[in-house]
Amino acid sequence: MSLALALVVGALFGLGTFLLLRRDLLRVVWGIAVISQAANVYLVSVGGVVAGDADTAPILAGHGAEAPVTADPVVQALVLTAIVISFGTTAFALALTFRVHAENGTMDVGELP
Repeated sequence: MSLALALVVGALFGLGTFLLLRRDLLRVVWGIAVISQAANVYLVSVGGVVAGDADTAPILAGHGAEAPVTADPVVQALVLTAIVISFGTTAFALALTFRVHAENGTMDVGELP
């Protein structure tokens, strides 16, 4: 992982943690969303890029040319699934936040019954 990606992942985790510790329920939801995206960036960055061959990408077998550098498709599939799940979770959490505000008139966690 390069230094720039490490700094981005660290900043995203830090921002997500900062938002999770706020009293406003909407900021807590955004903190969860930011942390899930930070985890996705981390997984993609440590997934690595390897020299392509017939073992990593079977489509490259038999073409005779030198294979290009390819990324691990398993990590990409995992992150794509995680993005879809985190989107659904964030939408559900925002709906719950709306309902909490409609029922209680506030989104401050300290004032909730």
